[in-house]
Amino acid sequence: MFRFENPIFLYLLLAIPLLVVLRLLSDRRQKRRVRRFGDEALVTDMMEDVSSIRPKVKFWLLTAALALLIIALARPQMGTRISRDKRQGIEAIICMDISNSMLASDVVPSRLSKSKLLVENMVDKFVNDKVGLIVFAGDAFVQLPITSDYVSAKMFMHGISPSLIAAQGTDIAAAINLALHSFTPDEKAGKAIIVITDGEDHEGRALEMAHEAKEQGVRVFILGVGTKNGSAIRTSDGHYLTDNTGQTVISRLNEDMCKEIAEAGSGTYIHVDNNSEAQQRLDDEIAKMQKGEVESVIYSEYAEQFQALGIIALLLIIIEIIVLERKNHLFSRMRIFHRHNQQNDNPSWEKQD
Repeated sequence: MFRFENPIFLYLLLAIPLLVVLRLLSDRRQKRRVRRFGDEALVTDMMEDVSSIRPKVKFWLLTAALALLIIALARPQMGTRISRDKRQGIEAIICMDISNSMLASDVVPSRLSKSKLLVENMVDKFVNDKVGLIVFAGDAFVQLPITSDYVSAKMFMHGISPSLIAAQGTDIAAAINLALHSFTPDEKAGKAIIVITDGEDHEGRALEMAHEAKEQGVRVFILGVGTKNGSAIRTSDGHYLTDNTGQTVISRLNEDMCKEIAEAGSGTYIHVDNNSEAQQRLDDEIAKMQKGEVESVIYSEYAEQFQALGIIALLLIIIEIIVLERKNHLFSRMRIFHRHNQQNDNPSWEKQD
């Protein structure tokens, strides 16, 4: 596995394009100065010692050396050994509803934004646990396979939006079924499926899949996001979603259905609204779960790779010093390919007048 120990220094690479632009502007200014003396080709012929190529070569050598030194400063490293660490924890797969109704604002700032914040806070309290992420609407797919990399989990969370799935609806059954096939095989740790939804446009079979999860020893928690009064759904263009008759759609939480699924899955229903009680209840329920051995695959013993970059940069600097800006007269006198002019020859045997 490759990584940078100090990636913040990579921002210094932004200076490279700036240096190139400044160099191009300097070259243009130099050409304008030459034209003031007369014809550019004639002036160039008069300056026999001046090379137009060598300064450019020296510039690009220094630029390449600078880029390599910046990368070396960021300390590139390569993982040389994979270790498998076994700890006591649980496995939790989060199934997040990303249908358009999750954009409703009866929960501030929106149901979807509230759900993301809730999951991020939950992941922050994980220590030895594994987490996976599934998004669903009319269909479901794995956004993040189950992992102990909490940084990646939070990063993937930021990119979630209803545009990820074209098929609208709320197929909770598909999400639970996919989650059941996404746990680590043969793990004996406690397993939980956390479904975050408003329960609208229920596609059916959710109770059946919750029962199946219960039989496999997996608890199904349902987090119902929204209110019974509901609210309109603001779209990305600033307008409110309307139905086929032109009426504004009001999205309401289907709390009864959410409670039934949680009961069928031997889990707990938690109502998510504008207060913080849901967060505490979820954390308490997760803490009650039986913990078992959870195996995490991590890279260790990272080897530094900056030495090679430093050596290459040093060689480029040495070459830049050796290359002179002016033409070398020693090489200019060497005529390796000299064309012999036969018209000027005067052989000794030729008759003299």
